[in-house]
Amino acid sequence: MSITYYQANRILNRDFGAVSFSTPTNLYFGLSTTPVNDDGTGETEPSGGAYARAAVANNKTTWGSAASASLDNLISVSFPESTASWGTITHVFIADAATSGNILYFDALTPSRAIASLTTVLFAASAITVSMPN
Repeated sequence: MSITYYQANRILNRDFGAVSFSTPTNLYFGLSTTPVNDDGTGETEPSGGAYARAAVANNKTTWGSAASASLDNLISVSFPESTASWGTITHVFIADAATSGNILYFDALTPSRAIASLTTVLFAASAITVSMPN
């Protein structure tokens, strides 16, 4: 997953200027039918059909320890079963709120996935890698 400018700026301001910020207790995975931009905009989440962002606890039970500037999820991330088509999902993102909020990280799904009614979207443990390459 790529880091958004919003999140990168928070980390840089913390490391260079000691500007503290609160870390969310939960993180929220979202799906998008359009690309997410580096500035954390552009997402189009499914509407209706029981779509909701998937909440995960922001702790070391959910996330592995970082090594070589990356880490993986230790638990599966599951969305509610769709009750209608959600369209073709092209991107996944991590946000700091269940609705709206700020997108922190994002990535394209390769390949994109058409989500029909009665489908459960699930990312298995170790399927999500968040990295900050230089």
